[in-house]
Amino acid sequence: MQSILIVEDEEAISRVLSAYLRKAGFSVTRASDGRAALESFTLNPPSLILLDVMMPNMDGFELLTHIRAKSSCPVIMLTARGGIKDRLAGLDGGADDYMSKPFIPEEVVARVKAVLRRPSQWSDGSRKRHFGSLFVDYSARSVFLNGAEVSLSPRDMSVLLFLAERPNQICTRDQLLEHVWEMDYDGSDRAVDLSIKRLRQALSHWPASEGEIRTLRGTGYQLWTN
Repeated sequence: MQSILIVEDEEAISRVLSAYLRKAGFSVTRASDGRAALESFTLNPPSLILLDVMMPNMDGFELLTHIRAKSSCPVIMLTARGGIKDRLAGLDGGADDYMSKPFIPEEVVARVKAVLRRPSQWSDGSRKRHFGSLFVDYSARSVFLNGAEVSLSPRDMSVLLFLAERPNQICTRDQLLEHVWEMDYDGSDRAVDLSIKRLRQALSHWPASEGEIRTLRGTGYQLWTN
């Protein structure tokens, strides 16, 4: 059974989400502040985290930073702060999705299922490939650079695998949004740019002579390899 950690300081919202998620077949753990959530996450890592932003002791953005330092566990942010700056801050910090309050509980459950489906989306069962010192294992959804595993969020991993399955081909933002963010994504295509930015940071030690993620202005992105 997949487990969900709900990090929400409003008891009523936490209870409603918990009820709907349990009805959908998930096990649920709840935390009412950032520190309690971090402790719960460390002791019993969940399959996915529903994360509020405005909380006592440690806000959602700070907690997300701690989580991303050690794990690629999927995170969906739930918050009343729905402005574009906050959405981009969450996505840039490594969140996999971002929903504004008020929300419909059934939609939250649908988003949870959609995000949890993504890890297997680009697995082809057996393929492994070297791009110089960059090693991509498609079936295991893992990436190694100079022998060390590269930690990526599930969505950033999906972007990298999508590009790596099409080396030296141009992939448009619309293609990435459709295949990685899925058809029902209603956010800004800036999310693609932020994901590419994080990937470049994660692959900063990949020699440019072996390959790089290139931007084709007005067109899209390309995993260029020599």
